[in-house]
Amino acid sequence: MPDALPPQLLTRISEVRSKRPRTVLDWIVKNGSISTDDLKELGYNHAPRAARDVRELGIRLKTTSVKNGDGKRMASYSFADQPLETGKKGRTQFPKKLRADLIAKAAGRCEICGSEHNLQIDHRIPYAIGGEPDAAERNVFQVLCGSCNRTKSWACEHCPNMNMQDKKLCGRCYWADPSDYDHVAMSHERRIDVVWSGGEVHSFERLREQAKRNNRSVVDEVKALLD
Repeated sequence: MPDALPPQLLTRISEVRSKRPRTVLDWIVKNGSISTDDLKELGYNHAPRAARDVRELGIRLKTTSVKNGDGKRMASYSFADQPLETGKKGRTQFPKKLRADLIAKAAGRCEICGSEHNLQIDHRIPYAIGGEPDAAERNVFQVLCGSCNRTKSWACEHCPNMNMQDKKLCGRCYWADPSDYDHVAMSHERRIDVVWSGGEVHSFERLREQAKRNNRSVVDEVKALLD
């Protein structure tokens, strides 16, 4: 069993209502730590995001590297021996009406790749940099599918601007607005993410067959068509 935890920490945990951070916190309270594999079993495939949800509540975590059953390295999270951070309340839950309105405005598609599945509401500027925006300003949010949201989270976590904390720079990133951007996570790149859905799949299959005939990847075939 884990060592006795400070009453102040237990009180803070009891006040958490959001499902993902509360799940992480309850697991650590019971078991002393939570690993990447534990999080996957709980249905959370992006461990750093789940840990960040906890940290955004002002509850400090330490990350260590451990081995899973196959001998591969993975992250493990436990409570840090540091006081709680004051003034942090975590993210505000999106009202159902706001979520529905934003998805309707995006025509029911991910604003990055066009997918119609597993749609989520995302802060254009990461919460860790921009904080909680005014929900009345609808353009501060975007609709992303789960896959693009995870990819964006990884890109943002590894972007140099996570240390610089420049909101304007964030706003000019592909991940904040794929229709008008100067950089991709501060790299000099241009990017397009495309999903073919429904009847569009036939077009993709034709493109893939053409790529095979030309001994190219689908990505290289698209670039060749645009040259």
